[in-house]
Amino acid sequence: IVELSDHPWFIGVQFHPEFKSKPLKPHPLFKSFVGACYERKEKN
Repeated sequence: IVELSDHPWFIGVQFHPEFKSKPLKPHPLFKSFVGACYERKEKN
């Protein structure tokens, strides 16, 4: 996993989190991404 600490939300992985994600139980990376999108939308 690669992260940029000075970026609001950036992550790179060498695995496929979409394979571990279900509609009612999303992978934590997707949940975090959607949360970051929501926070950014609320700020603007």
